Formats: sequence, structure tokens, C-alpha cells
Amino acid sequence: MKAGPDIAMVAALVGDPARANMLTALMTGRALTASELAQEAGITAPTASSHLSKLEAGGLIEPEKQGRHRYYRLTGPDVAGVLEGLAGLAARAGHLRVRTGPKEPALRRARICYDHLAGDLGVQMLDSMRAQKLIRQTERVIELTTQGSRFVAKELKIDPATLTHPRRPVCKACLDWSERRHHLAGTLGAAIMTSFTAMKWAARDPSPGSRVVHFTRSGEKRFEALFGTTGDAIRKT
Repeated sequence: MKAGPDIAMVAALVGDPARANMLTALMTGRALTASELAQEAGITAPTASSHLSKLEAGGLIEPEKQGRHRYYRLTGPDVAGVLEGLAGLAARAGHLRVRTGPKEPALRRARICYDHLAGDLGVQMLDSMRAQKLIRQTERVIELTTQGSRFVAKELKIDPATLTHPRRPVCKACLDWSERRHHLAGTLGAAIMTSFTAMKWAARDPSPGSRVVHFTRSGEKRFEALFGTTGDAIRKT
């Protein structure tokens, strides 16, 4: 047996369709109950309980008890990153679900990826930040520049000093499953999404398991002003 991480065990946990649906539902970053996850997976409550026990034992989810209810969430953004990457691989390889719904275009346009913006707008934002020299990127290594620190402080009300985390990078490239390019993750990506919400530029779909992010009309205008598709956005204050 070879030494090192056992990726086969993780793959087996994610590979079951019901468990994959549960994990995808938790990509919202919200904690969900066993009943809600059973509904997302289309299985019975006892079957869901068995799957949840395996995912918890495998270190992919963790429980949180509140009152009489027991909630589950992903153990961290690294799990979400792996799931998003697998979704991108499945899309590239042609393993797509046949049924699509009215929310499919909205999901591709803007969605939450655990705690940061993904989809077309997420990729657009990263491209624009790179073009404006707010970030410096070499392959998948991304750094916030001095100009970028001033930008996020002024335009997005984010204190750059709060972005440092012992177990998470400030900037990270996350492969977007629908665009098959990268969007911005890390503590900065999470802080930007929090800022969008706080300034009422965007709001997450309240439906359990939904990852769709809706931008308000004014929020969309501000987003385009800061991260326009030209890559040379004009900042309006």
C-alpha cells in the first residue's frame, strides 16, 4: 500500500449520488437539517441518516446542534473547492444532468460557492481585478496588491488587515464549474461576498439548497462600475 492521503476513500464518499446531492446542497454555506438534506437527495430520512453518518465520519461534514434540531455543514471551504472542481470536471467530460429548470441560467450567472461569488459574474470579477492590477496572479497563486488593498478598503469597505487567517489564504483561485475558468475564493472572496450583501447589492436565494445569488438593479450597476467587462472598470463614487 502506498503512503499518503487516501483519495479513494474521499472519492467513494462523494461518488454516491445521494451523498453527492447532499454535499452540493451544503455548498450554499448554510447549515441544513437531515430532513432538508434528505429532500435534496430524494431519499428517506433513515437512509439520509446513514449517509450523513458516513460523511461525518469521513470528515466532509460536521453537525451543529441548536435546540432540538441538528444541523449539518461542510467542514470547510476546502471541501467546497473540491466539489466545485469535480463539478467542472464532470461538465467538461460531458457528464451533465439531463433535466434543467428555470433557475439554471441564474445559477450559471451568479451563485454562491460556500461563501464566495461564483458563476459568470465571479469569473468576470476576477478577470477585472487582474486587469486593474488589484491582484497579482501567477498560475493559481494570487496576491492582493497595494493598489488592491486601497481599492477594497475604499470601494467595498473591507479592512485588509482582517483578511489574514491561519488556515486559509487571502486569495485563492477556485475553478468555476460552469465557466471552466477561475473565480476568486479565499478570505478576500468571502469578504467581498459579505460586503455585497451588507451593502444590499446582492442577496442569496432563500430557498433551502439554492445557490443562486440575485443582484439588485443598483447593485448590478455598482458591480459593473467596479468590475466591468472591459477589464478597465470606471469606479463611480
